[in-house]
Amino acid sequence: MIESTLKSVVWSVQEYTIYTWRAVLCLFSPPVYWTDTLVQADTIGAGSALIVALTGFFLGAVLALESDSLLAGFGATGYMGRFVGMTLLIELGPVLTGIIVAGRNASTMASELGSMVVTEQVDAMSSLGVDPVRKLVTPRLVATMVTLPLLTLVADAFGLVGGGWISIVRLNIPWHKYLTDAYATAGWPDVIEGLIKPVVFAFILASDGCFYGMRTTGGAEGVSRSTIQAVVTSSVLILFADFLISRIMIQLFP
Repeated sequence: MIESTLKSVVWSVQEYTIYTWRAVLCLFSPPVYWTDTLVQADTIGAGSALIVALTGFFLGAVLALESDSLLAGFGATGYMGRFVGMTLLIELGPVLTGIIVAGRNASTMASELGSMVVTEQVDAMSSLGVDPVRKLVTPRLVATMVTLPLLTLVADAFGLVGGGWISIVRLNIPWHKYLTDAYATAGWPDVIEGLIKPVVFAFILASDGCFYGMRTTGGAEGVSRSTIQAVVTSSVLILFADFLISRIMIQLFP
């Protein structure tokens, strides 16, 4: 039992690696379907912007609200801008945006591609000489890697506004002081970390969603199963990648 499970895991990892490598290589040889990439970028970016902005705003507000008593215990309520800004920039902004987009778009990719597989549209595409990976997977991968960092910036910006709102109303901290502290705290290593994470998370959730979608079997039930697997696996891998990147950045910029 254990041996068969381990073999299945190793085989899945190998299949995923080869499959993802093929999708990346398609970028460096024609044809590249830029129109499909733009359509996917619009679906992922514009479609997720509102929920990401609202999540960022209320996340910043909750951070400021919950940290009020903590910072007050040290007489450090004036550092609210630093606390909210750093937390959003290097950790909660990228992670929560990645998980939200994974829940919304990795599931969509898995269900769309899975439906195409079970209805034999992918086989028909292959019979016409069109590479399904090049046509279906690479545009989604590129679009996600471009739009997720932008969505993370949206979440960070609205998070700062939400934290600033609580700071002004509850703590009587001037708006300019709050923003100045938030800006002054962030160094280049923090900015780099805050931008690297969304790119890695985007690669994970897009490749994962497409992978499970393209290997769907079993009709409608298989599509549902692939969708659940894509969301769960993407979310877990995003958290794992967040830990690794944070550990590496701490080593590089102690």
